[in-house]
Amino acid sequence: FWAMSMAAGLKGAYDCVHEFSESDFHEDLKKVDVPLLLIHGEDDQIVPVAIAARKTVKLVPGAVLKVYPGAPHGLFATHKDKLNNDLLEFLKS
Repeated sequence: FWAMSMAAGLKGAYDCVHEFSESDFHEDLKKVDVPLLLIHGEDDQIVPVAIAARKTVKLVPGAVLKVYPGAPHGLFATHKDKLNNDLLEFLKS
């Protein structure tokens, strides 16, 4: 995760933090009308599941939430096989 972060541009990384902390997408989420799968790590210390995915799934009608026990923010790297399987299963449904 550190190596990926070091490869990011400084301006992009700085702007990303701003957007994460200052943008409000609540009204946009209420308008989502396509199937939505949320996958979140239970141990995400960057974007905690309680303030992100659990709130989002309540705003999007029919959204599905999968929480990976013990998974961190970078679960795409630490849980890649499970993530890929869940994505493929969702796409087939």
